[in-house]
Amino acid sequence: MTNDDLISRITMNPKVLHGKPTIRNMRFSVTNMLELLAGGMSLQEILEDYPFLEMEDIQACLVYAAKLSDTKTIISLSA
Repeated sequence: MTNDDLISRITMNPKVLHGKPTIRNMRFSVTNMLELLAGGMSLQEILEDYPFLEMEDIQACLVYAAKLSDTKTIISLSA
């Protein structure tokens, strides 16, 4: 599966989670997935705890995050 195929799994629908990026138009956000991974959950644990998700959904979130972080301008979030 190509990165473009994976990215197509990330949807933004104003009727789902107020337009936040979600996985396949479900009420499961990219942010939620990244927080699970950052918290130390393994891929297998995520797939077991959320049986409606697929391995490609996890990969799609990572590709999406990588594309977001590939920016030319950095703005400090601290005051």
